Amino acid sequence: MTPATSGFILIAGLCLLLITGMPIAFALGLAAVLGLFLSMGLDSIYVLAETMFAGIGNLAYVAIPMFVLMGALVAGTPAGSELYRSLDRWLYKVPGGLVLSNIGACAIFSGMTGSSPATCAAIGKLGIPEMTQRGYPSSVAAGSIAAGGTLGILIPPSVTMIVYGIATQTSIGRLFLAGVLPGLMLTVMFMTWAIIDAKRKGFRFQPVQMSHGWRARLEALPRILPLLLIIAGMMYVLYGGVATPSEAAGAGAMLTLLVVLIAYRSIRLRNYGPVFASAMRESVMIMMIMAAAELFAFALSSLYITQSLAEVIATLEINRWALMGLINVFLLFAGMFLPPVAVIVMSAPLLFPIVVNAGFDPYWFAVVLTINMEIGLITPPVGLNLFVINSIAPDIPTKEILWGSLPYVLVMMLAIVILCVFPGIVTFLPDLVMGPAL
Repeated sequence: MTPATSGFILIAGLCLLLITGMPIAFALGLAAVLGLFLSMGLDSIYVLAETMFAGIGNLAYVAIPMFVLMGALVAGTPAGSELYRSLDRWLYKVPGGLVLSNIGACAIFSGMTGSSPATCAAIGKLGIPEMTQRGYPSSVAAGSIAAGGTLGILIPPSVTMIVYGIATQTSIGRLFLAGVLPGLMLTVMFMTWAIIDAKRKGFRFQPVQMSHGWRARLEALPRILPLLLIIAGMMYVLYGGVATPSEAAGAGAMLTLLVVLIAYRSIRLRNYGPVFASAMRESVMIMMIMAAAELFAFALSSLYITQSLAEVIATLEINRWALMGLINVFLLFAGMFLPPVAVIVMSAPLLFPIVVNAGFDPYWFAVVLTINMEIGLITPPVGLNLFVINSIAPDIPTKEILWGSLPYVLVMMLAIVILCVFPGIVTFLPDLVMGPAL
């Protein structure tokens, strides 16, 4: 059987399993078992467990559940609402100020979690009812948070950056730094569009009684200062060489728990059961997807599919930017059907040598790949953030959520173009702090 035939059977089998609604980890695993059976026959049973456990048997992966726990602690306690309300006090006079508050809260919350669904759910629970109550169209309210939630996988610490770093053997610290300026740029672009859209449609529905003086604004700062200090502290220990990402994540989770207990006086122990349970569910889901994706990647390699595809791409006599365009189309398509972690685990080892051989910076490519994954989070048919918003605001039709988030898809595409023209936006900070990459 040729690699092309094997690849078609394997991908078709995966698509059929996904169409049935089967969880992604199980679909990947079963498709991988099919591929290994085609390659090795019944002997494939001996490598299943070993390959899956080897795929997640890396100490660096400890950072993932710790960052997820940080997000769950903030989302499940008064800390998240304080963050949101504090920003609202500063931005309420700006046209579309409540939309800006939501996007800003998503950006800051992303620095606590590294997870888009967690960011989307935490800010959406507070922001969507508040915006609709003050007269904002439901599509604007839902779409802005669905898009703002995508910042969780770009602004450090990012779970997807950790996965990319392990899959490609690149520096996780440098990857985090590479995401800082693009993350801030994308946040500003989101806010700029929100202001333009607000002025164009007249979204200035702030009641007079909601006005906040300077005293109220300054009083809000100490409520969010502990969270900002935790983010700054983690960045320092990561980039100062004090701790590894796993150690920084563990310390960050412990400090977040202490801040929630002390600063926000959330001391009822029964409130923490759902928090730890949700963190465990999301962490197990991510790790299961990664283990199954590792098995799927092994099946592709055993059938000589990845090697054949790499050879075909390598022999294409096209401009390197045309090659990057094809890669972006592939990533956009894959991101519409699979979560970011699964796409990165499966595609990064294949695309990494092709990108490097074409003369692109691997850390720049990591950011471009991540923005493509962000687009996939708010585009059907899967669009994870769309379903998160739909679950916390079931009265808003999915169609309205989609239309509200569509302008932000175009903004992210523009961001990719800007990074292609000015790659220094990605590479400046890593080179400044850690020196030029070898």
